[in-house]
Amino acid sequence: MNILIIGSGGREHTLAWKIDQSPLCNQIFVAPGNSGTAQIATNIAVKVNDFEAIKTIVISNDINMVIVGPEDPLVNGIHDFFISDNDLKHVSVIGPQKAAAKLEGSKAFAKQFMSRHDIPTAKYKSFDVNNLDEGYLFLETLMPPYVLKADGLAAGKGVLILHDLNEAKAELKAMLVDAKFGQASTKVVIEEFLDGIELSCFVLTDGKSYKILPMAKDYKRIGEGDTGLNTGGMGAISPVPFVDNDFLNKIETQIVIPTINGLKKDKLPYKGFVFIGLIKVGDQPKVIEYNVRLGDPETEVVLPRLKTDLLVLFNSLRLETLGGMTIEVDDRAAATVMLVSGGYPESYQKEKVITGLDNVVNSIPFHAGAKFDSNNNIVSSGGRVVAITSYGKSYQKAIEKSYQSISKIQFEGMNYRKDIGFDL
Repeated sequence: MNILIIGSGGREHTLAWKIDQSPLCNQIFVAPGNSGTAQIATNIAVKVNDFEAIKTIVISNDINMVIVGPEDPLVNGIHDFFISDNDLKHVSVIGPQKAAAKLEGSKAFAKQFMSRHDIPTAKYKSFDVNNLDEGYLFLETLMPPYVLKADGLAAGKGVLILHDLNEAKAELKAMLVDAKFGQASTKVVIEEFLDGIELSCFVLTDGKSYKILPMAKDYKRIGEGDTGLNTGGMGAISPVPFVDNDFLNKIETQIVIPTINGLKKDKLPYKGFVFIGLIKVGDQPKVIEYNVRLGDPETEVVLPRLKTDLLVLFNSLRLETLGGMTIEVDDRAAATVMLVSGGYPESYQKEKVITGLDNVVNSIPFHAGAKFDSNNNIVSSGGRVVAITSYGKSYQKAIEKSYQSISKIQFEGMNYRKDIGFDL
């Protein structure tokens, strides 16, 4: 099979790395890709939302399957584009159709879905510029901290957690009236703050049945001890120590099954990953959000632990035979630590030469915001630059190995968290 992966981050490098191990795989293409994917696949410089250009790539390279990494093309209907085109409809697309992708594309839609199907989540209300005053009144009924979420996609920056009521009101006005997050905040979801510990649940579905992949926990804040600004993710571990069989059973019966059944009931066509952001409140799991693709950097610990051939699983989605598949998982723990550019998640410099990656032998470097320059050096091209993933008998051993590998790597301004797993 010839495979096209859409995207350019650590998630896409990990997907390419995993798929490259499959005997079913002939050639891998990544659009646009990065310096990591360039070493195992053919990169093609195309924007992820340029569907016509992607069509040209698919036809000219005889692509059999397209795996969509980021959320944008899914929310914009890439799967529907393939289905409705006679030249493309024979190609498998891994990722939901546009109607189902609204689970990530609209926070209000996701909340309504959860409410309709009795899926445990935080209490909430949605507001737009026309009922701003009602939003102020709703904030007054809540206890701090106050959670404000831009309804649409805001590149991971659309969620605010505020401790002061007046500040929360000011930010609500900034989002709705002043378009703080552009189109994404024409509607805002305000919800109660849930106090607990977060984790990530990955589910693969063919629209009828499902398989739960290894659980993971990521670390979003830039600073040690979960302080400072939110990022796209500074590291992750898998498995999650506090997820025992009893808690996993609660996740499956109270959240996963109602989600898959809800997709069927609502006729939301889904073939791909459902990433469920969870929080453990007391002994109960609740949903924070849905993503309609693999999360990053969780992908860098989940896929390395998956022993089953990923392409075999993906093939079963089109055939709707996933229910008969067996998922085999590596007993070892995996941990990843993200190396980021100095200044990230605020303004940062790019084009910094990265050295020492060739010296890493006990870990897997998954490239994210990195590319080859004209001199064939690997240089930084984004905020999150490289994820260093390691295996270990425990997550502590895996993290230790990642930090040992990081000591061999350098680029100007390199920053990383030194406490991944600290709260476990």
